[in-house]
Amino acid sequence: MDQFKQISAFVGVASRGNMSATARAEGVTPAIIGRRLDALEERLGVKLLLRTTRRISLTFEGAAFLEDCQRILRELADAEGAVSLGGIRPGGHLKISAPAGFGRRHVAPLLKRFVEDNPDVTVRLDLSDRLVDLVEENVDCAIRIGDLADSSLISIRLGEMQRVVVASPAYIAKFGVPPAPTSLAEHNCLSLRQQRGWTLRVEGEVRLVKVSGNFECNDGAVLHDWALDGKGLAWRSLWEVGADIAAGRLVTVLDEFAAPAVGIHAVVPQRRHLPLRVRLFIDLLKANWRDPAYWAATGA
Repeated sequence: MDQFKQISAFVGVASRGNMSATARAEGVTPAIIGRRLDALEERLGVKLLLRTTRRISLTFEGAAFLEDCQRILRELADAEGAVSLGGIRPGGHLKISAPAGFGRRHVAPLLKRFVEDNPDVTVRLDLSDRLVDLVEENVDCAIRIGDLADSSLISIRLGEMQRVVVASPAYIAKFGVPPAPTSLAEHNCLSLRQQRGWTLRVEGEVRLVKVSGNFECNDGAVLHDWALDGKGLAWRSLWEVGADIAAGRLVTVLDEFAAPAVGIHAVVPQRRHLPLRVRLFIDLLKANWRDPAYWAATGA
């Protein structure tokens, strides 16, 4: 029981960033919450939270531990609900936000499947490349790719995404394979208008490599089509070109110089208990996106 209270206190403080709010939710004093956190850190032998009079933040170990703790508490709540109610089904309204291109291809189909399996749930999917305010816009869950700047939100890592340099076999046959990132200057590179360059490893360091060419667009889907048409090299995400690579319509180059993969995250507002419909949808995304075979099968 003490261990459960310690974990519950840790998740509450990490989610709210505040011991007083967690104490009110638990019906105890802030001093008791503090003692539970101290006992947890002493038992584990690691520092989980950095606490000052002005703010509370997670350590690296704390951030890694938080996701497992949240999952454990979710599973416990679901198990208790299933027993006490004789089996529960998710219901209510689910509002999801996702980047436009990625969401169209990889969120919408899974959301359709989710509703088919859970007919008591209604959904709204907002596709936008802007950074939505989850609390202000009443969004249950936002899908975000890459670094997360807002630490006040709870993030759950769903998978990883790699970016690769691709070209059609016809382009490679005509112009050859660039042996190194510095060789991109000799090739026609298809780039987004707002892009400053392509992120690749150069001499062991991740750098921004400037590229140029005679095709430029502000829409990644158009660059994808141009690459398939043999117009040049393109730097695209595997979520977009995975199936083309598997089918041989595109080939990758400079693989040994690829930058590290970035995370795909589900971001949710600060709240102690997520609705069952949100938890189950996040689990569905995670089950699919952590499977490498998924990206090869659906990246087209």
